Amino acid sequence: MSDEVSPTPIAFCITGLQPGGAERALVQIVKRLNREKWAPVVYSLTGTGPLVDELQLAEIPTEILHAHSPRDARIIWRLARKFKAQKPVLLQTFLFHANLAGRIAARLSGIRHVVSGIRVSEKRKNSHLSLDRWTNGLVDLNVCVSQSVAQFSIQQGKLAESKVMVIPNGVDFELFNTAEAMDLRPWGIPSGAKVILFVGRLDPQKAPCDLLTAFSGFAEQASDFHLLFVGEGPLKSELEQQAQKLPCASRIHFTGWLPQIPQLMKAASCLVLPSLWEGMPNVVLEAMASGLPVISTDVDGVSELIENGRQGVLVAQGSPAEIQQALLDLSNQPSVFHEMAKNAQITVKKEFTWDSIAQKYDQIYEKVLQQHR
Repeated sequence: MSDEVSPTPIAFCITGLQPGGAERALVQIVKRLNREKWAPVVYSLTGTGPLVDELQLAEIPTEILHAHSPRDARIIWRLARKFKAQKPVLLQTFLFHANLAGRIAARLSGIRHVVSGIRVSEKRKNSHLSLDRWTNGLVDLNVCVSQSVAQFSIQQGKLAESKVMVIPNGVDFELFNTAEAMDLRPWGIPSGAKVILFVGRLDPQKAPCDLLTAFSGFAEQASDFHLLFVGEGPLKSELEQQAQKLPCASRIHFTGWLPQIPQLMKAASCLVLPSLWEGMPNVVLEAMASGLPVISTDVDGVSELIENGRQGVLVAQGSPAEIQQALLDLSNQPSVFHEMAKNAQITVKKEFTWDSIAQKYDQIYEKVLQQHR
């Protein structure tokens, strides 16, 4: 009789697999799980995305449920059938719709243990907070991505403090530290130009219009800087139309989504994150690992990464004027910003590698299972 122990089946459920921060975090965590210990399967409620290829290369089974909308309640029954076939002992969910559908499907299919990932302080939809609270009895533990998100979930979301803990995001430090700078000339940016970079969804939450307003004033005093928006989203057409009307229109560029984020960061002079709320933005961690100076609004999670004036510059939310002033400071005192970027690299390498973050998730799963054996 063999003494070998089969790896424990575990399920991961997320709303979709487009390359957003939560989606990339899930992939990095699952890829680093001990495969002799865990047998993971990833479930995506909606369509495929570039991250599916990454999971397949890592030989991680992936189930795409192709829901027309994550709000379609029928997806719960389809997900429950998938769970019954796999028989995982624990389910980890990421993002609101997957959290909600996964919890109910887990109960229907007999999964006894559920860990939910809360990635953002949801300040746009109160209904999300209510639904999260009403279904939290089906959850063993809520893992928040920052202390700010944890406090919001307890105070505003009314979740039990005993069921809330924090595991931050991570970053592949070597990937971003050693990347080669990307040639930006195909997007109309001259070789050697100074580039202000935005990476993310062009959505009201991210407030890209604030950055455009700030750059329009800054550009009058800094003719050698260009602004590069990397991403898609509902505000893209509006931003392009606004940019075309500005005197500095020839120095504002839109690439759509690009996967070469490490190379883009090595080609840039500064990353700006103008968001109104966040969780713990991956793009800030990635810029820090790249040695790229960061200007960010003082939103959830960012102040846990950046001490203002030491690892980067923090500005008020909804204040293009403060962003513009920070850009002027960058132009006038580049050495100060480069020193902050060096400090940021040290912080990230010490505390926020994906290997250490994945190990924390491994320990949480083991603890949840041991408590109920």
